[in-house]
Parts: sequence; structure tokens; C-alpha cells
Amino acid sequence: MSITKESELIGMKKISEVVGTTLKLMREHAKVGMSTKELDEYGGEILKSFGAKSAPYETYGFPGYSCISVNDEAAHGIPSEKKILKEGDLINIDVSAELNGFWSDNGGSFVLGKDIHNHQPLVDASKNILRKAIGNIKGGVKISEIGYLIETEARKSGFKVIKNLAGHGVGRSLHEEPENILNYRVRTNRERFKKNTTVAIETFISTKSTVAVELNDGWTLVGNKGGYVTQHEQTILVTDNYPVILTASNEIWN
Repeated sequence: MSITKESELIGMKKISEVVGTTLKLMREHAKVGMSTKELDEYGGEILKSFGAKSAPYETYGFPGYSCISVNDEAAHGIPSEKKILKEGDLINIDVSAELNGFWSDNGGSFVLGKDIHNHQPLVDASKNILRKAIGNIKGGVKISEIGYLIETEARKSGFKVIKNLAGHGVGRSLHEEPENILNYRVRTNRERFKKNTTVAIETFISTKSTVAVELNDGWTLVGNKGGYVTQHEQTILVTDNYPVILTASNEIWN
């Protein structure tokens, strides 16, 4: 959304702090032996305590308060009592919510406990690429150039990007213009980032796949060629200089 008055910025800051804090607390709460349903319900209680509503649940009727994707799941993993977290699991939590008419979105991948499957290099690449991408965003920068940066940095790290998942505008709804802030460059896209707009920037870095495909449950996405995918996401305010990271309370870079 385009921020035109102080009250809008305050609204976006509030909901962004809520989703960021929820993500941080869920990450810290995740334990070996816990089900993803239990972890999700913990996150749902935090959102409720702030008076916020889960965006996927409210908008799409998603069967959970947050998306929790484990190991080979790339995104939109459904919380389940049958899915029990194990040592070394690659976990992604994506939390988005609404409060007082404002929406914000963030996510992060991490390794649970010891990195016995060597997922950490993929996690670190995703985090670092997101930080670099956001550092290059300001009013007037072409969206396609950020996509080029993300894919180039992924290749340098020995990884690929998922081409059909993307960042997006956010604010008065969960997905707004610009709708496709892709992880690669589309040369024909002349769209530019606009000053004083709020957008969710997310990386989708993978070991083998370049396309996410939906499973029969109608939600869960996995890579078309297998392997693993990490995602990190921040909602930001575009400025003339370095963006304001509205969801910084998630501490995904710490």
C-alpha cells in the first residue's frame, strides 16, 4: 500500500511488530517431539493476545493460523498433529495477520537443534540474500533488478531459486500491487519500487528445484525436482534510502 499519512504508518508498524514477534516466539518454542499443530496453536494464541487475525485463515480459509513447512515442503505446509518435529529438521514458519485493517507478512526457515543434515548453508544463503536484496531497494529501483540480484547471489552460493513464488505488496490486504516481486529477472517487467509503499520481500532459495508444485491436499507446495527450499521474508517500507524493516521484531537475521 501507499503510505499517505502518519496513522497508516502507525497501523503498519503495529501489525508488523505483531507478526514479527509471533514468528520469533514460535521459532523459539519449536521443540523436538512437538507436532506442527501444537506449534501453530501456540502462534494462534499469540496473535489473538494482540487482537490480530491470521491472514491465511481469514483470507483463504487455510487450515491453520500459520504455514509451517517441514523438510521437503517448500511452502504452505498445513499444521498437523501427525507431523512431529525431529532433530535436524528444516522448518519454515510463515506468519501473516491483520490488525485494525492493516496486514503484514513475514517468514523464516531454520534448522531445529543440531544441523545433522547440513541444511544450514541453504538457510544462511536465503537469509543473506534477503538482506542484500532489501539493502538495494529504494524508490525508483526496478523490481526486475532485485530479482536478478537474488538469482545471481543464489547461483554464487551454489543454489537455485523458485520461480513461481514471489514477494508482493501488502498493507490493506495480504496481497496487493506489485503482485510479483520475483526471485529472478523478467526483462520485460519495467515496474519500479515506489517510495512510501509497503511490500513483502521474500527469498525462495533451493537445492534442486526451480518450480513449486501443489500436492493433492490443495495447499502444500514442494519442489518440482525434489530437494529443499528455504524462505525468509520481511515487510518493509520503501524510502529514498535504506528501507524501514517493519517486521524487524522477528530477529531472523540475528
